[in-house]
Amino acid sequence: MFRRVIGLFTALAAVVAAFVLLPAATASAAACATPWSSSSVYVGGQTASYNGHNWSAKWWTQNEKPGSTQVWADQGTCGGGGTEEPNPTGFVVSEAQFNQMFPNRNSFYTYSGLTAALSAYPGFANTGSDTVKKQEAAAFLANVSHETGGLVHIVEQNTANYPHYCDTTQSYGCPAGQAAYYGRGPIQLSWNFNYKAAGDALGIDLLGNPWQVEQNASVAWKTGLWYWNTQNGPGTMTPHNAMVNGAGFGETIRSINGSLECNGGNPAQVQSRISKYQAFVQILGTTPGSNLSC
Repeated sequence: MFRRVIGLFTALAAVVAAFVLLPAATASAAACATPWSSSSVYVGGQTASYNGHNWSAKWWTQNEKPGSTQVWADQGTCGGGGTEEPNPTGFVVSEAQFNQMFPNRNSFYTYSGLTAALSAYPGFANTGSDTVKKQEAAAFLANVSHETGGLVHIVEQNTANYPHYCDTTQSYGCPAGQAAYYGRGPIQLSWNFNYKAAGDALGIDLLGNPWQVEQNASVAWKTGLWYWNTQNGPGTMTPHNAMVNGAGFGETIRSINGSLECNGGNPAQVQSRISKYQAFVQILGTTPGSNLSC
């Protein structure tokens, strides 16, 4: 009898152990709804994403940020987190987060094109702490969003400017034609000398064939990363160095547009960039840091 009791307990222990060792069921995070907009009107039951969560409006609301439990019901995290596998690309921005940042983007600007371009500058969004990596990615994408209307525009919209971007004093001239070097891509690469410099750095003939920037998503993203990681522009440092060395987001604006926006040049444009950056760091679950303005 005693042996049978011991045997029974042993069997029960084995069953319990089997249940303990079973892997827990995993649940993928929900897809993010369209990002909340202060200019949109929401009625009861409509959803919006904000700060990495989906929210459901309890009743009619406008310009009341999700987070107020009196107006919004938190539907949980979205676009990442939970037990989701780490991003296989190694990039600190997941595809779901990218889609949340750019809900109305042109289909030309693919996430795969961006991640394919990362190999050209492996230090980008991959230097320093996790916070710094996310801040740099958010800073780049915020400036890109501002330059392209939310990744909508592939080429410069003011066609009257096109003939102006040929510097004939350069020894190599403008072999693709005087009006061929207009703004293209996520940071709107323009001028024949910039196409040559970017092409030389990337090993692509952009001087002879600048149209590649509007035809190949990876090439377009590479030109944006080229500027971000290697060019001071009208500033005193590259945008990459500004973010990884603690100079702050404001210095990235200076490196892109200098006095045209900074030092009182166009405060509204500066604030537009800052607001987008603040929204993007929230999506990535980090803080914006200091020195946001220029």
